[in-house]
Amino acid sequence: MTDLGHVDGLLAPRSVAIIGASEDVTRIGGRPIAAMLKAGYKGDILPVNPKRDSVQGLACYASVDDLPMAPDAALIAVPAKLVPQTIEALGRKGCKAATLFSAGFAEMGAEGEAAQRELVALAGSYGMRLLGPNTLGVYNVDIGYYGSFSSSLDTGFPLAGNIGIASQSGAFGAHLGALARDRGLGSSILMTTGNEADITVADAIAWMAQNDATDVICTYMEAVNDAPALLRALDAARAAGKPVIALKSGRSVVGAAAAASHTASLTGDAVVADAVLTAHGAIIVRDPETMLDIAYVASKKIFPKQNSLGVITVSGGAGIVISDEAERIGFPMPPMPDEAQAHLNEVLPYGSPVNPLDCTAQALNDPSLLEVFTRAALQDGGYGAVLCFFTYVAGSPAMSDTIMQAMTPLRAAYPDRIIAFVALGAPEVLRSYDDQGILIFNDPCRATRAIHAICSMRDAVNVTAPDVTPLTLPDHTPDEATAKEILAQSGILSAPEQAVQSIEDAVAAADSFGYPVVMKILSPDILHKSDIGAVKLNLDDEGAVRLAYAEILGAASRHAPDAHISGILVAKQLSGGVECLMGINRDPAFGPMAVFGLGGIFVELLNDVAVRECPFDTVAAHEMISSIRGAAILKGARGQAPVDMDALAEMLSRLSIFAAGAGERLTSVDLNPVLALPQGAYALDAVIEVKEL
Repeated sequence: MTDLGHVDGLLAPRSVAIIGASEDVTRIGGRPIAAMLKAGYKGDILPVNPKRDSVQGLACYASVDDLPMAPDAALIAVPAKLVPQTIEALGRKGCKAATLFSAGFAEMGAEGEAAQRELVALAGSYGMRLLGPNTLGVYNVDIGYYGSFSSSLDTGFPLAGNIGIASQSGAFGAHLGALARDRGLGSSILMTTGNEADITVADAIAWMAQNDATDVICTYMEAVNDAPALLRALDAARAAGKPVIALKSGRSVVGAAAAASHTASLTGDAVVADAVLTAHGAIIVRDPETMLDIAYVASKKIFPKQNSLGVITVSGGAGIVISDEAERIGFPMPPMPDEAQAHLNEVLPYGSPVNPLDCTAQALNDPSLLEVFTRAALQDGGYGAVLCFFTYVAGSPAMSDTIMQAMTPLRAAYPDRIIAFVALGAPEVLRSYDDQGILIFNDPCRATRAIHAICSMRDAVNVTAPDVTPLTLPDHTPDEATAKEILAQSGILSAPEQAVQSIEDAVAAADSFGYPVVMKILSPDILHKSDIGAVKLNLDDEGAVRLAYAEILGAASRHAPDAHISGILVAKQLSGGVECLMGINRDPAFGPMAVFGLGGIFVELLNDVAVRECPFDTVAAHEMISSIRGAAILKGARGQAPVDMDALAEMLSRLSIFAAGAGERLTSVDLNPVLALPQGAYALDAVIEVKEL
């Protein structure tokens, strides 16, 4: 992890040198100076340009060597060919942090990537850290520091506030900042990381996690360039109680190609990234609007203990819309207690006291109903959040004072609950509610989604990282029998089985297990045995075993004549239960990832799987298994006996620990199927792929 003191120099410098300073406020070397002068930055601004004596009314220095001090930060806006000598000069001067606006490095191909590595090495020799190249820079509204050439500043400065933005893309990060400003959200910190030759988005998140003025972190990522640092930063933010709202692009084929060309980085699998980032506390979003909706809720710093929603509405239709959305996203809306319902029925017999609580249009004639119903939801319902659909009723100047007088005491009485209005009206009227800590939305579904994201934060499973022992893998990909022997050493059970070399040994093995049995070809070169007819099921007697033995060898000879055959596997055929799959795939960014799902069509057609970073304990394994859509089948659907969930979770956890201990030579593991029975779980097939030595 980068020394966060150097990030201090980038985001909160007491002095800044601008190399390539310009008098022209529209040029890259001129915009930052103009913005800082206008914003009243109190630090020292030190322009460097050999062709000028002054820049924008400031004394200008001919070279870095002529600077009167070692600046805390430097902004480099010179052509790529001049960057090395500029970094050399800054290093000699004692500057420890530089923002490199200049482009023409890794985003240009192999030659540029080599030049970029040389820059990092050169800066490192002086203890200097680099932001960029190819970055739009940073800003810190609280001190008036604008180390950025973003043209978004032409339309107004960002608003001061407790939201921070960390973005790999400069223009998109500045766009998020401008969106926040236009929505009236305070976002004091923006850090764009560009090519991430040195300082990464993880460092920006880590700095914001320990920055007292930042309470909410929004991040835009195209690639994960330092996965361990990113996960440490997310963990630090979670430990500090600061939500990280992450938009990870490159999810589509076109998007992934664009990300690679823009940042010169490979984009990891989106499903894997979602799973890992979520497990470390990030809130994953798909669009800027949702990101800022959630950031708005989080900025109020209210994180309810209860993940539940109570709805107050003057419209039955709106209550249904909100209920539909809550059910779709899994936001609990439990009914009001019976006693509270009876009381509300007495107050308004033709309303609905269940949840949603419908106080009807009668609230227009009797505004006290809004207070009565909302108080009941908070006091008797105990909901973590209360969403009030008051529409233009709350926005009416004639009604707003009355509503404010009723709601302000409730806001004070329940500081640990989210109270939100869906309201329309004059901006100054709506702003008055927001000033009192009552959230304002104009769309009920957006409000429901954003509130749910914050209310569900406490539902995250706390994972205890299990101990991992390094393992030695075979030199080559093993056959199925050997794979199962390797896994058995980690406590992963399979059905009784035996590898045999002759028909007589096959018959003896089948007799010892008891019929029916399964027989399969054993070969590290034939991974998909059933595809070539080299698997035989439901073998009920000696004759069937003898015939199957010959047919399996014949099929292997015809379809894979060059394959190494190490024998035939005879196994006890287990029946009943539910077929599942477990597997391991190595992600280039995050390492071994465990996959769990039901077998058959649930995987092939429905893509109903859960993914998690390895290793993890049985608590996390249980959560992972229960998260798939088909989990009800495992728990006993339609009168079927439930499977042994503890055994299944134990196997999945052990597989994750095996994968973590196996090291980088492990390419994948495929246990398909795993048979989950009412008592026990067994791997019926196993493939382990390793990198050859």
